Amino acid sequence: MKLFKNPRLMLIVSMAVFGSLGLFVRNIPLSSGELALYRAVMAAVMIGGFLLITKQKIPFAKIKKEIPLLLASGVAMGFNWILLFQAYKYTTVSVATLSYYFAPVIVTVACPILFKEKMTVKQWICFGMSTLGIVLITGIGDLSQGSSHFTGILFGLGAAVLYATVILLNKFIKNVDGIHRTFLQFLAAVIVLVPYVLLTSGVNLASLNGKGWINLLIVGFVHTGITYCLYFSSLKELPGQKAAILSYIDPLVAVLVSVLILGETMTLPQVVGGALILGFTLWNEITISKKR
Repeated sequence: MKLFKNPRLMLIVSMAVFGSLGLFVRNIPLSSGELALYRAVMAAVMIGGFLLITKQKIPFAKIKKEIPLLLASGVAMGFNWILLFQAYKYTTVSVATLSYYFAPVIVTVACPILFKEKMTVKQWICFGMSTLGIVLITGIGDLSQGSSHFTGILFGLGAAVLYATVILLNKFIKNVDGIHRTFLQFLAAVIVLVPYVLLTSGVNLASLNGKGWINLLIVGFVHTGITYCLYFSSLKELPGQKAAILSYIDPLVAVLVSVLILGETMTLPQVVGGALILGFTLWNEITISKKR
């Protein structure tokens, strides 16, 4: 199949699918925790099957020292999904996604503290302009936005912090391949989300109608299982700069889905804020990719 022979096309497809996530999540009447759990379970089954078919063994003897980091990053990934799904409930898909894409900025600021890296003038500019973008999206001083909108942004930023945590933890994991790492992270997410769901919302799968089941299966198997396989397979073959540029298809698709399909609106300051976040984080990532 042509798709699996073209890493650039695989990344484009995976980013476009990621960008449509909010559209399907909106049609699943489950709590955010329960949805995150089922997403992790289905993705783990899918990727586990992929590893079996391709005969890729996980070298546990080699990675045993890094298992605590894998578990911690899996926990962060699971709760990152919960906060993102909550953001979708309180604000528009576009605003939630753009808030979530503040994660690379958080990573840029955290790296000098954790890895003794110096921030360049360009990185400080990117940080400042991206932060301005968040302020514009938040609509501080615009009472028409309402408290629900602001709550959604806080959930989106909380998800961004956890996603940045996953990225930073992965920097310490040296001996685990991308797809093995993701599989183990999904398993860790399942382990921690099972008790969380049982103690909070409980299991409500019986309440789903046909539409809810279809959307749940799409989110679990397509948006997570299949798409993560495409994503990590493509990253092995593409240079960092090209991958960084193509990754911004995700938020752009999310904005288009929000406005054109869901009929959600964005104010002019929010459009400008989104452009600042995406533009300056992309500029920063391209700089990092060139150095690598």
